[in-house]
Amino acid sequence: QVQLVESGGGLVQPGGSLRLSCAASGSISSLNTMGWYRQAPGEERDLVAAITKGGTTSYADSVKGRFTISRDSTKNTVYLQMNILKPEDTAVYYCYVDVRIWRYWGRGTQVAVSS
Repeated sequence: QVQLVESGGGLVQPGGSLRLSCAASGSISSLNTMGWYRQAPGEERDLVAAITKGGTTSYADSVKGRFTISRDSTKNTVYLQMNILKPEDTAVYYCYVDVRIWRYWGRGTQVAVSS
């Protein structure tokens, strides 16, 4: 079992920045790809960004150039630096990690972008 705890969400004005963190604990000897999804009210959960164990990153087109995903393997933590935030970035952000054939999810952290 792997437990994921997200932090760093909140309310920010358009154009502002936030940094999300997601720390993994438990059976963490084989953490593979880690990443972030988000879900806005009435919408599906969509992939935002992912980073492989080797450090290869991928992003949704809507966040390219504004968001940066990174991971610290010594801390079993994945980060999402979000810059130039827009109202349409408002959503609950969920982190995940793939361990062998399983995918584990965090409980989510709310991000609200509003003036």
